[in-house]
Amino acid sequence: MVRLIMGLKGTGKTKTLVELVRKAVEEEHGDVICIEKDKALTYDIPYQARLVHAAQYGINSLELMRGFISGLAAGNFDITHVFIDNLFKIIGDVDEKTLSGMLSWLEQFGNVEGITFTVTVSADPEKFGEDVTRYIA
Repeated sequence: MVRLIMGLKGTGKTKTLVELVRKAVEEEHGDVICIEKDKALTYDIPYQARLVHAAQYGINSLELMRGFISGLAAGNFDITHVFIDNLFKIIGDVDEKTLSGMLSWLEQFGNVEGITFTVTVSADPEKFGEDVTRYIA
């Protein structure tokens, strides 16, 4: 399953993500991962969740993000949920087709590996078509 939280800057996406991470840590019986660009969420995310700083690993493209997520899953079979905060801040803005492809890949990968993905994106949902908006929670 893939859940997309999309909205313009300042609409509370990260706050919602932090609340969902806390809920996942409390309720899920596996490992919870949260990927962010820098160290902004260090004190907001519960210590039980693994907080990954994408900049530390040089993740700056969708290809690297896919490879990193694949590596996480290959090294840890207990991951139940991966949160990605502000995908565009990590990899840069992408067009609708590219974002749709990434979300579709996450959905397929998650189905195979048993991982749920929650992704936040700073953008106007009205500027995207059904291929992207169908993931909005």
